[in-house]
Amino acid sequence: MGKVLTEITLNKPEYKIVAGIDIKARPYYDIPVFRSFSETTVLCDVIIDFSSPDALQDILEYAEKNKTALVLCTTGYSDDQVKKIKKASSIIPIFSSRNMSIGVNLMIELSKQAAKVLGGDFDIEIIEKHHNQKTDAPSGTALMIAEEISKCTENETKYIYDRHCRKEKRNKSEIGIHSVRGGNIIGEHEVVFAGDSEVLTVMHQASSRDLFAQGALKCCEFIKGKDAGMYNMKDLVNCVL
Repeated sequence: MGKVLTEITLNKPEYKIVAGIDIKARPYYDIPVFRSFSETTVLCDVIIDFSSPDALQDILEYAEKNKTALVLCTTGYSDDQVKKIKKASSIIPIFSSRNMSIGVNLMIELSKQAAKVLGGDFDIEIIEKHHNQKTDAPSGTALMIAEEISKCTENETKYIYDRHCRKEKRNKSEIGIHSVRGGNIIGEHEVVFAGDSEVLTVMHQASSRDLFAQGALKCCEFIKGKDAGMYNMKDLVNCVL
């Protein structure tokens, strides 16, 4: 994603990449690349992070010290890391989303509407597919979908990730979440609402990683100059609307 973001940004004169972070410090075009934020000698308006949860502490320390806005696009944070992010948001503006696609976030809104209308009469299953190099499962987006749908249901829900060892009928309170890893699948998310006489499917398929980079740049525009606090895709969409 770092390479994709760089390629797109280089063709947009309204943006300027002042530095990159790479543990191997490999040069890229004429952009200075540092092994860590602690070695960085330049300042910026916004940091975009598409790396891994392991880099969070280094990023937060730099951002807090220099009062730099953050756009966090990484998934798989632990509960402790989420607490650190929220604490840092009292000092700096942080935009955090487990998916930078406008289309995915629209799919979530449609799924929430479906959950409200169909209620407890339909079983809900979420299927997500990604490339074979993705380390976390289920995807952050699948969990985000489940969390948002849960807010729209009357009864308390529980997530079921694996059914092969369960010898019992499906409970109406369940939301099944299933992960597929293979090849170079960029990202697919499908929400299935299964009733007694009909099935409704809401699906989003990413055909290029460019859409995530474009979304991250929109988030940069949105977060720059904002007051300290936590922001997400809902805030951006509402601002546009």
